[in-house]
Amino acid sequence: MEEKLNEILSQGVGIWEVIGFIGLVTFSSRFIIQWIVSEKKKESVIPVSFWYLSIVGSLCLLSYAIARADPIFILSYLFNGLIYGRNLFFVYSKKRQEAEG
Repeated sequence: MEEKLNEILSQGVGIWEVIGFIGLVTFSSRFIIQWIVSEKKKESVIPVSFWYLSIVGSLCLLSYAIARADPIFILSYLFNGLIYGRNLFFVYSKKRQEAEG
């Protein structure tokens, strides 16, 4: 196990690893944002930024998975963007309806 880790670290970090790390940090940060907003409002809230971070993070991770040709990882992130986009559609549809009266 230690040999494998040393082998991975000795190869350096390439562009796909950078994209993967950016995706991981972006995707993970959405929970921190959600927690902070919920704490401020003293109720469970999912802010719009949660969905944008979800889309960006999952697209980065999907790109990384495709570059690595990892079918399980690809399938894990392949359809997430559609779900997150649909949630944004619901958020903006509700805002539009409330603005119209």
